[in-house]
Amino acid sequence: MLTRDILQRVRQIQIRTGRHVADVLAGEYVSVFKGTGVEFDEVRPYVPGDDVRAIDWNVTARVGAPFVKRYVEERQLTVMLLIDVSASQDFGSVERSKRETTAELCALLAFSAIQNDDKVGLTLFHGGIEQYIPPRKGQKHVLRVIREILAHGTEPVAAAETDSRRRTWWPGRRRRPRTPRQATNIAGALEFLLRGTKRRSVCFVVSDFFDEGFERAMRTANRKHDVIAARITDPREQAIPNIGLVTLTDPESGATELFDTGSDRFRADFESMSRQRTEQLEKRFRNSGIDYIGINTTESVVDPLVRFFRQRERRMRR
Repeated sequence: MLTRDILQRVRQIQIRTGRHVADVLAGEYVSVFKGTGVEFDEVRPYVPGDDVRAIDWNVTARVGAPFVKRYVEERQLTVMLLIDVSASQDFGSVERSKRETTAELCALLAFSAIQNDDKVGLTLFHGGIEQYIPPRKGQKHVLRVIREILAHGTEPVAAAETDSRRRTWWPGRRRRPRTPRQATNIAGALEFLLRGTKRRSVCFVVSDFFDEGFERAMRTANRKHDVIAARITDPREQAIPNIGLVTLTDPESGATELFDTGSDRFRADFESMSRQRTEQLEKRFRNSGIDYIGINTTESVVDPLVRFFRQRERRMRR
């Protein structure tokens, strides 16, 4: 059963993002994401002035009078949200966790989509595929999408299980194998998308991208779908303040280590490594032809999304 806290957060996100969709994103979404082209509608009798290339010769021969094919523009899109729900997404150093920031971003995208009569689907993944919700329309469906993102992994852990996990980290004890939520398999999620989504869709991969070897899968998926990478980061992943000795645990691997944050060299090296990782990720996305959105948990979700829409629209006009 969902907790009252989660339901309250869903409602807050709905109110907050609904205003932004109405005031800011309404036109931006439509101008960037076009329909998949035209589709056949019907045949009708030929009238003078019709393009002779549109004549349906099979129907014409069968009926004995010229008929032409009629096409209509297909505007409806399918927006797929591939959401990383691995353990690292639970981290947050200020007001919002990366998971909550992800939910707000997805709400903006989903409400923009249904406002334009598009469908929205959801895939939650970590080391494997955790949950799949087929694309549908409607506000109730979008609220379910937001709820599933926030609620996933919030089930209480039994005391015995918690004690067992704690004991495995004692010095000299063998570590437990990583659970699926302690891993991220972006390539696997994209392969699932290719297998399960036949129609071309707009796919947002929302993650902190603590993973390797996913570029080839993203390039492959981008040939069939419109793939966009949205990276969620937290300020403490970019820089660490001087707080003395601190034990840090990597949620993706379970590795624990003691660090001296009072060391100027340690803090400088940490910031340098974080900066290099960001630059390398952006370069890899750029070389793969993948659009990229960078979002920080302490900043507005709307501003980077609007910048992305406008940059993409300018590129499309060239």
